[in-house]
Amino acid sequence: MKLYDIVFSPTGGTKKVADCLINALEGEAATVDLTDSKQNFDAVSLTKEDVAVISVPSYGGRVPAVAVERLNMVHGNGARAILVCVYGNRAYEDTLVELEDAAKQAGFQVVAAVAAIAEHSIARQFAAGRPDAQDAAQLSDFAKQIQCKLSAADGSQPAIPGNRPYKKAGGVSMVPKSTKACSNCGACAAACPVQAIDKENPKKVDEKACISCMRCIAVCPQNARKLNPVMLSAASLMLKKVCSERKECELFL
Repeated sequence: MKLYDIVFSPTGGTKKVADCLINALEGEAATVDLTDSKQNFDAVSLTKEDVAVISVPSYGGRVPAVAVERLNMVHGNGARAILVCVYGNRAYEDTLVELEDAAKQAGFQVVAAVAAIAEHSIARQFAAGRPDAQDAAQLSDFAKQIQCKLSAADGSQPAIPGNRPYKKAGGVSMVPKSTKACSNCGACAAACPVQAIDKENPKKVDEKACISCMRCIAVCPQNARKLNPVMLSAASLMLKKVCSERKECELFL
């Protein structure tokens, strides 16, 4: 059996959650980075004996479309899959059920699912510092329960919450822009999951291609990419209404 860490994590929060689970599972994990537009995902092929932890963030209650597209290139070949959706303390709505459908389409057998919290990628004051120590302990316990199911060769499918058809994707696009501090180093363009930033002129962004993942902000060494402060303030006010209480991680076996 080989363990695979298949993850789409533009700002690192989803990866932190995935690591909490993977570190408590048996086996050394090979990482498949769905944020890397340069990877050949069609070359990734698992076996029926393998186990994959497939982790994505929730964007407006849905799986990022590019993550679905790249996951569908992977050959699951009957490998068992643990699904993980990560959200910024708002709601994950149809993310898990959409991820379930995408994983099955790619040939995986879904045996468990987890919904977990990480710092919000846009308004970072919400769920700040999460996953924290409490989350890590809970996720480690989830992993032990999942490992017991794997060891028992229990292939039963979990009841995963969500709706079909999924909620309509969309919402207001929030496109980070460069500031005067930009040195044209190109780090943002190199890291952009959808190549929306011009490599020759990083100040130029294809706004239609941008998925508002905030990776460019996260990787900029000069802290030179920002969101429109008016739009950020409006988003923060909206989130404040729904993110006031601490939400906990959930396990579906």
